[in-house]
Amino acid sequence: MTDPPNAGSRFVDLVAVLDRLRSPGGCPWDARQTHASLVEYLIEESYEVVEAIDAADQTALCEELGDLLLQVVFHARIASEAAGFTIDDVTDGITEKLIRRHPHVFADATADTAEQVEADWHARKALEKGRSSVTDGIPAELPALMKAGKLQTRSAALQAHLPELRQQADARSLVDQLTDESELGEVLLAIVEACRQRGWDAESALRRAVSKRAVQIRDYETTVSAAPSSSR
Repeated sequence: MTDPPNAGSRFVDLVAVLDRLRSPGGCPWDARQTHASLVEYLIEESYEVVEAIDAADQTALCEELGDLLLQVVFHARIASEAAGFTIDDVTDGITEKLIRRHPHVFADATADTAEQVEADWHARKALEKGRSSVTDGIPAELPALMKAGKLQTRSAALQAHLPELRQQADARSLVDQLTDESELGEVLLAIVEACRQRGWDAESALRRAVSKRAVQIRDYETTVSAAPSSSR
């Protein structure tokens, strides 16, 4: 199923409805919301989208995406009232970014594999935002396990150069013995339970480990950057 020719036309109606809710004579609850007060709903709706995806429930996914879209429009409306930005600024920004980050589609660049596309995307993003480390731009508030995964993915090319990573052979050997992700889930659950019994917080422990690893990666990047080019 593909989008119809007029796909997106109802988006204007959503913006108009929220405008009515936030205007004088509208809804008192909607009118008093702020960026900060909506954070909990933004997080909740995001996780409900994920839940619908995990359940492969298309009906629920459609509904939850609508709830999440409402949050985007809501925040843009609040910003527009303070002469910050509008929903058009939001949509213009992401449209231009998609075109800019896909030169293999909209320009004359080439990218033959999804892996190359992803690598080029991160390279352009780092250049645009002036980032000097692969650790830059990873949201600090991500759950520790997700944050660890992002850090490991972004630093994959550097891992062979870090002695601290080479010491984790035993953990990698354990994972190699597993047959699928369900077994991995059971192992992770057992680790969390073992930590609980010892009074340890697995989330906090992993978050500290991720922070430590990020420092090690940045130190290595600094060392490489400072080394004479002839010795690289």
